[in-house]
Amino acid sequence: MQNSNQNTDVEQQPPPTNNNKRAIHKRRKALKNHLLAASSEFVGTVLFLWFAFAGTQVAAMTSDSDAITPQRLLYISLSFGMSLLVVAWAFYRISGGLFNPAVTLGLLVSGTMPWLRCAFLLPAQILGGIVAAALVSCMFPGPITAVQTRLSADTSITRGLFIEMFLTTLLVVTILMLAAEKHNATFLAPVGIGLALFVAELAGVYFTGGSLNPARSFGPDVAAASFPGYHYIYWIGPLMGALLAAGYYRFAKAWNYPEANPGQDATDPKEREREQEQEQS
Repeated sequence: MQNSNQNTDVEQQPPPTNNNKRAIHKRRKALKNHLLAASSEFVGTVLFLWFAFAGTQVAAMTSDSDAITPQRLLYISLSFGMSLLVVAWAFYRISGGLFNPAVTLGLLVSGTMPWLRCAFLLPAQILGGIVAAALVSCMFPGPITAVQTRLSADTSITRGLFIEMFLTTLLVVTILMLAAEKHNATFLAPVGIGLALFVAELAGVYFTGGSLNPARSFGPDVAAASFPGYHYIYWIGPLMGALLAAGYYRFAKAWNYPEANPGQDATDPKEREREQEQEQS
């Protein structure tokens, strides 16, 4: 009798409807896409930081002293900027080419990234920073301490925090306006993003090491098993900068910023003139 009742219950269960099947398929597809994006961010972060760290090691090993000379500063800045430009361009169509937890949170706060995608990308980026630093530590003869971010002797913790904030603001604003916003020049966004990091590194390497990226600072410190007492500024500073950039982005969007300078995406000069005339009338 018990088996008969169980069979009856099974027979009475309604078959899955087309709507249920579509919902299951949609969830599986979304999960697949999130995993693919996370794998892209992991591989991309490893490649971006490996080449940037390698360039920093070269600059340190070929220098006669530990002093930050203009030549060494330029070499390190180019290593980071060009590495991000190339790797972000390669992975842009898969995950956006972010490679930075601060940038990811900036996109989340700005409303251009769903929270679930953010939850997948953050661990991948942090793990990628650790792996990149570990690989550089194993492959190159110089100490990994050369790529750790440290404050200069004349830079206080408070100054370092706000320097990191403003450096990251430049990077995240560039990403939001060139990549998150879709326009005629979006395909060139990696160029502008790489140049933004290059400029930020020029200003920041001497004072703070030019982090702008928690994964960039966390990875080498893990590989070296050495954390400065002010390590937290390399998390808080970039996150503050990302929030500042996201806040201004939302403000500009709320005020419909294309109307402030119309016609910028018009491919025909006459069309641009018409849009500008309509805005002025």
